[in-house]
Amino acid sequence: MADELTYLLTPFAKTPQGMLEVQTRSLGLSVLARRVLILVDGHRTGKDLGAFVAGSDILNLLEELLSRECIAPVSSAAAPPAAAPAQPAVANAELANLPPAQTRSAKDVEMARNFMTNTVNTIFGHHNRISLIEAIHACQTSEDLRRVYVSWAQAMEGNAAGKKRLPELREKLFAVL
Repeated sequence: MADELTYLLTPFAKTPQGMLEVQTRSLGLSVLARRVLILVDGHRTGKDLGAFVAGSDILNLLEELLSRECIAPVSSAAAPPAAAPAQPAVANAELANLPPAQTRSAKDVEMARNFMTNTVNTIFGHHNRISLIEAIHACQTSEDLRRVYVSWAQAMEGNAAGKKRLPELREKLFAVL
């Protein structure tokens, strides 16, 4: 087994194989390994992930996911496609046409947060994209939600149904964002 301290301090990201496994369940992962895989977001370290499987050996679960090529350390995770850096710029340009964030009421912020959460749950199903749901729920202001919008839009673009409905969903969201 690799250096335990390295695993505990290293953030992990899903590989394409890992993203496919979340959708298809084709590898027959254990419940705990699947839970860890779903929670891997590119930011959480082995120690962070271990908190979600208290009482279980996070190092063995990480080893299993690494050996099945479902996750990779962030430093060696596959580089995003060349088009990926342009997406935030496009998303930010879309946001530039919105009224100033400070003009949105607390009710607007709540409606936007609920809309983003509901669309993620509808498109991807419950218990998927948990880190995105957590980021949305952590938002307290319209400005916070606008920062998370980039991730929301990228997630929608990465799903066939989400991509098809994105213009409609964006229009509805922008009414309160």
